[in-house]
Amino acid sequence: MTLRSSLALLAVLSFAQQTNYPPVVHLTAEQDHQRTLDLLHITSLRRGPDGDPKSPNAANVDESKVRPYSLPDPLILKNGHKVASALVWFTLRRPQIVEAFDRDVFGRVPANVPHVRWEVVSTTRELNENIPVVTKKLIGHVDNSSYPLISVDIQLSLSIPANSTAPVPVILEFALSPEILAAIKKRFTPEQWAAFNGTGASWQQQVLAKGWGYATLIPTSVQADNGAGLTEGIIGLVNKGQPRALDDWGALRAWAWGASRALDDFESDTSVDAKHVAIEGLSRYGKAALITMAYDQRFAIAFVGSSGAGGAKILRRNFGEQLENIASTSEYHWMAGNFLKYAGPLTVDDLPVDAHELIALCAPRPVFISSGSQQVEGGWVDAKGMFVAAVTAGPVYTLLGKKALATSDFPPMETPLTDGDIAFRQHAAGHTTGPNWPTFLQFASRYFPQQSPPPTPPK
Repeated sequence: MTLRSSLALLAVLSFAQQTNYPPVVHLTAEQDHQRTLDLLHITSLRRGPDGDPKSPNAANVDESKVRPYSLPDPLILKNGHKVASALVWFTLRRPQIVEAFDRDVFGRVPANVPHVRWEVVSTTRELNENIPVVTKKLIGHVDNSSYPLISVDIQLSLSIPANSTAPVPVILEFALSPEILAAIKKRFTPEQWAAFNGTGASWQQQVLAKGWGYATLIPTSVQADNGAGLTEGIIGLVNKGQPRALDDWGALRAWAWGASRALDDFESDTSVDAKHVAIEGLSRYGKAALITMAYDQRFAIAFVGSSGAGGAKILRRNFGEQLENIASTSEYHWMAGNFLKYAGPLTVDDLPVDAHELIALCAPRPVFISSGSQQVEGGWVDAKGMFVAAVTAGPVYTLLGKKALATSDFPPMETPLTDGDIAFRQHAAGHTTGPNWPTFLQFASRYFPQQSPPPTPPK
């Protein structure tokens, strides 16, 4: 710890003592993980498989070795009765599924989460590939008057075609911070980056070509992506710097909450068509995008990229990443504390819900499930497991008068299944949504009003 950080910590502790606020509890991820196990009266967890294919404990990526499993039926009530109408789905069955995810998987959002006040930090007229846009940088200040020792300032950017004459649809992405993205790109040569990430126009340029706007939210400005941060960020602010209860929300649910607060701001922005806002994310942010769509019914469509376990992948499939991996010290903070018991005395088969029911919570709104190829991306995210979840969510969409996937057969690479309200496509590149953006935007065009694309000024 540097001298400056030590002095800052002392200042915080002094302020806490003077004002009778309990100081922030600082734990490492390992300490908080163990604390959670102690609360659950669990002495140890099963180890998850390794992502390294050369490891003796490597994750299974052989379809012939997938064990048989059965999934809970999203259209069977807890009393065993069949859900036969939209009314029963929305009033009885859907709340039962939400409760199970709240209690045992993602955790509950507390009732007393503070208000967010949005501030426009800057408004800039700029060019994105010769298309004029107006970009606003915003900060969402979370009211911390109940516990001033923690501040949460949500980072959001919104870009709208400068020549728009009416409110436009917006694609909201959970994004890496520019610093982290730059650090990742440094690991690749330009050729490697193109092969892994796909080529062509950026997703923002493709969105602008539709006449739509785009926005980015930095999830880690809402909640840190580690267990040590659970007593800070929005989770720590609500808990006044104290550790979580077993059914408290984890980082995934907190990031989804942040996206909902961004949509709150869009609803008051006359440049945004707030009835047509999409949510998109990749990997852990793909998980958060699906959770956002499932919980906040104001979002119109979701683009869920390579979300894997904890997202669109069937957890009961022993292919790629497993529940035990998510319960480890490196990922447990995404979930509720109660989730850990399914990697200890209980197993994945004891889970009351699975990923198909998370997709079903999005119904009747459209969802696009995206994956890379197993050869480039690897099998960790389990493309087929995500496809199976999309198929198994289909009966809920059908019940609500929408169209499910047309087939239950896993499609060949780069075959778009976009005729229904659940869509799926596996592209040939790596851990990215890049090559699937054109297909997604074509899919979204069925649901979003068409705009005149902004004119491109001469070069």
